[in-house]
Amino acid sequence: MGATTPLPSPPFIEIPGLPNFRDLGGYPIASQPGKLVRRGVVFRSAEPSRTTDEGVSRLRRLGITHVYDLRSEQEFERGNKYGLNRPVKEWEGARRVFAPVFRHEDYSPEAVALRFKNYGSGPEGFAQVYMSMLTAATAPLNESRPYHQIITHLAGETSPPTPLLVHCTAGKDRTGVICALILSLCGVDDDIVAHEYSLTDLGLKERHQEIIAHLVQEPAFKDDPDGARRMVLAKKANMVQMLAWIKKTYGSVEKCVLDLGLVTPETVENLRRNLIIDVQSAEEVDWREHACLLPEETTRAS
Repeated sequence: MGATTPLPSPPFIEIPGLPNFRDLGGYPIASQPGKLVRRGVVFRSAEPSRTTDEGVSRLRRLGITHVYDLRSEQEFERGNKYGLNRPVKEWEGARRVFAPVFRHEDYSPEAVALRFKNYGSGPEGFAQVYMSMLTAATAPLNESRPYHQIITHLAGETSPPTPLLVHCTAGKDRTGVICALILSLCGVDDDIVAHEYSLTDLGLKERHQEIIAHLVQEPAFKDDPDGARRMVLAKKANMVQMLAWIKKTYGSVEKCVLDLGLVTPETVENLRRNLIIDVQSAEEVDWREHACLLPEETTRAS
């Protein structure tokens, strides 16, 4: 797929200056034929600081009321160190919610080094990092309760919920975990959840070299450009491994989020009420066709 080839739409929506922007809806519910996840409610992307004025106009037309920023203060400090940070992008009509997944303690040199090491080790390592994200996001001392805030928004009394955007830095890992939870709680098949995650390889393709160039400045990747590249990719197997680990440990995604105190059974029921709708011909995403656009190394499930 060439660098200038348009991204498949849906689920991608072109927002000038904002890479990896796509709609999480349109995927079928495995146990309910004729049902799918509502489109136009949950959007995901990379961080929006480079969004142009035209991009902001398009975001406003989508009706987004909340922007959940999963980055942390320590991440901004690291960005300042390498000259990467740009001013936070905000626009009228949308409230930025600072909801960091990681606390200050999660940025110790040892913790960061371990995450980078796991990122570079393949799908099992990614699964370990993703589970650490879920643990950090649900830790009692994490007052921001990021994933709880997002799911509670979607499970509110307003149906459909007001549209939201969730992002971290690249929109791949912390964003990928919460999006996988939302789809799984709605009843989307694991294979499709992992496919949706892997679409980030398309959404970030033009930024891969830029990201790798910054990663190799980190001690963990200074002499390991291949490891840096593995960290950038969103291989389907990464999410397959995480979902398998959850089911092996807890029995199901729903049992996992309940046991971790992320949500209540009523919240899960309300989430499904708000996000699961009847299929209409123009709303279902042709995910099998989109899978053909991804490189084989991305789509392999193991």
